[in-house]
Amino acid sequence: MVEPVDKHRRSLPHGRVTEPVRILVVGGGYVGMYTALHLQRLLKNELRSGAAEITVVTPDPYMTYQPFLPEAAAGNISPRHVVVPLRRVLNRCRIVIGEVRGIDHAKRSATLTTLATGEEGTGAQYLDYDELVIAPGSISRTLPVPGLADYGIGFKTVEEAIGLRNHVIEQMDIASSTRDPAIRDAALTFVFVGGGYAGVEALAELEDMARYTSRYYHNIKPDDLKWVLVEATGRILPEVGEDMGVYAVRELRARNIDVRLETRLESCEDRVAVLSDGNRFPTRTVVWTAGVKPAPVLAATDLPRNERGRLKCTAHLTVDGVEHAWAAGDAAAVPDLTAKEPGRECAPNAQHAVRQTKVLAENLVASLRGQPLKEYAHKYAGSVASLGLHKGVAHVYGRKLKGYPAWFMHRAYHLSRVPTFNRKARVLAEWTLSGLFKREIVSLGSLEHPRAEFELAAGPPPPEPDDAAYRAGTADGAPKSQD
Repeated sequence: MVEPVDKHRRSLPHGRVTEPVRILVVGGGYVGMYTALHLQRLLKNELRSGAAEITVVTPDPYMTYQPFLPEAAAGNISPRHVVVPLRRVLNRCRIVIGEVRGIDHAKRSATLTTLATGEEGTGAQYLDYDELVIAPGSISRTLPVPGLADYGIGFKTVEEAIGLRNHVIEQMDIASSTRDPAIRDAALTFVFVGGGYAGVEALAELEDMARYTSRYYHNIKPDDLKWVLVEATGRILPEVGEDMGVYAVRELRARNIDVRLETRLESCEDRVAVLSDGNRFPTRTVVWTAGVKPAPVLAATDLPRNERGRLKCTAHLTVDGVEHAWAAGDAAAVPDLTAKEPGRECAPNAQHAVRQTKVLAENLVASLRGQPLKEYAHKYAGSVASLGLHKGVAHVYGRKLKGYPAWFMHRAYHLSRVPTFNRKARVLAEWTLSGLFKREIVSLGSLEHPRAEFELAAGPPPPEPDDAAYRAGTADGAPKSQD
């Protein structure tokens, strides 16, 4: 007997399949990929028989493991090993490379654009679904700082991480070749805004890399490089505790890094970083890592949000007061059942996100099968942070570690968390090889403009030089040498 097909049904069809249960996952980041991966395993038989289908809509065909971005920027890990190809991992899901522009959950419909819609000129597409998993992650939270949009550099994607590495080495090339002391000082001054994980780890790893690289420049010493960390609050790395945060500041300052607490970036117009304490730093590098905010697509839905723009969720990881809608990670405000104070929410970090995806997938499948749901509850275990090669801080299960043990724990933890055995093996191999050989100090800035060389070759030839000027600058047909 075949069950009647209901557009808003919450159960899997039995017998002959007339219409599958359509599950839409918005986002292919950490939460989106892991949720789809768990659903793929739990619904293996249904996917094979056609009783269910999973569609993942994501702007990129890969998931970026963001905790490894600082090491990728420093050259410790190859960029391609920081990302996980979704089509290989989610081989039973339909992967759509595009962006969801809006969601009308009352009609169970999502509006999206893809790479093809722009070429076809057909406008947005509409995708119907039965169950919605919304996990678009977050984007950088910027402030109206004059000049930030023109000169700021983000640090949230693998492209930004590699671009920043190329930029730092390029600045050292500029400083090495210029005769203008003002240009040299600006090129060798690097300002990082934000004292959280991203800012501190990125600065520490790149300072390590640049200090090592300076040995290959005949006129640049490590002390010539100026690193500035700007943090609006009175501490950095709040997740590792106050004591470890104080230790981290002390360690960074011992490396000649200028850590400025309770200070804000007021402006970076004309390549001059102006701080709230009155200091001015001419610089060609301003890296913005001052927090994140929910993805814009959340505002284009009819789902309830809190004052911070995150979706209001229950402990079952359902959207509060809404059926057939689920959320986790940065986009979700999930109540923390382990907190002593009522009303607390789970922190939007990877530790909660990876555990929420498992509960979300199990609850979604349980709801389709008419089974009871379970609540998400996980007590925060602690945090680890790297301060460069062989240096780190950690506060795990009440125990505080610093230096090499914390750095080793940082690497061991994230190696265990990076998805797929393939990526674990490749990252471990690269770490092993980096311990045996010297660092790579190559800048591949041309990757950002790969057609520049060909455009120059294919373009019109340069104008012929003026004969008189040419003769004045040559002797016996050869250009005069410049001393």
